[in-house]
Amino acid sequence: MKTTPFTEKHIALGAKMHEFAGYNMPIEYSGIIDEHMTVCQSVGVFDVSHMGEFWVKGPHALEFIQQVTSNNAAVLTPGKIQYTCFPNETGGIVDDLLVYAYEPDKYMLVVNAANIEKDWNWCVSHNQVGAELENSSDRIGQLAVQGPKALATLQKLTPVDLSSIPYYTFKVGEFAGVPNVILSNTGYTGAGGFELYFYPQDALRIWDAIFEAGAEFGIKPVGLGARDTLRLEMGFCLYGNDIDDTTSPLEAGLGWITKFVDGKNFTNREALERQKKEGVTRKLVGFEMIDRGIPRHGYQLVNKQGEPIGRVTSGTMSPVRKIGIGLGYVGIDFAQPGTTIWLDNRGRKLKAQVVKLPFRK
Repeated sequence: MKTTPFTEKHIALGAKMHEFAGYNMPIEYSGIIDEHMTVCQSVGVFDVSHMGEFWVKGPHALEFIQQVTSNNAAVLTPGKIQYTCFPNETGGIVDDLLVYAYEPDKYMLVVNAANIEKDWNWCVSHNQVGAELENSSDRIGQLAVQGPKALATLQKLTPVDLSSIPYYTFKVGEFAGVPNVILSNTGYTGAGGFELYFYPQDALRIWDAIFEAGAEFGIKPVGLGARDTLRLEMGFCLYGNDIDDTTSPLEAGLGWITKFVDGKNFTNREALERQKKEGVTRKLVGFEMIDRGIPRHGYQLVNKQGEPIGRVTSGTMSPVRKIGIGLGYVGIDFAQPGTTIWLDNRGRKLKAQVVKLPFRK
């Protein structure tokens, strides 16, 4: 298994470790519910150094990004970030990702850890315009510091005014005495906070400084288990569960990152534009359990008569709401908030209701 700059630190702290995307990663420390609530109420730190980072440079950088991603990167100015996806040629999604506009003719793409090789091969094979591509995934460390006390914790360690970094923007500056750290505000928890990108040799210095600064707030390390429950409460998609090579961005509710603007001829645009015009036959929805039960990935969703209408893609017991919540694809007739559906739990029909996301306000 691959390691991150923090792997030995996780082991020393007693984390429950497990393979994820080829990396030896912490799943939990003090327990998923405790870590989840720490992020909601105070501040927690996630090691996300397993994520992939590709640089796109040169005079054709924007042209390349416009061809391979669904969103309109032409609106980005330096310091802005955009959520987008790589559409494939059959109507699905290669991956979802972030585009950082670093400076004119220089962008950073942040991709999912499990898809680094797949995404890199996709980018290289679809680089018809001669953009300069560089895979820096093994040369960049990343921490996500999330929660309502994240700003107060991190501000002690940098002269950069963190309150001047709005959602989906970033700045580059000194942090914990380390120069050229990317300070980013995107988040995958709904609790607010920042992501830090840095060279691996500075990783432990930054980790120790953050935990010292956050001690007064009860800062804790957080594993991938709570990262999943936090993103699910917000209704954020997870690649491999809620979106994949077979799911259209329009089916997944990602029409807002699929821009059919003049001059942007991205992969499979014509088919996706036709799908938008004609409408989708299924849709990704959020649902809450009315009966007691926990939806699990792969469980079937059925109508009142017990006939299949869809399938669960993600599900858990919400640590904040204390009820079962889930995401799943259903036929368009069952996608309206307020619609009653049923979860087939090994032959038992459990009542649920389609709701408007997020689950945690």
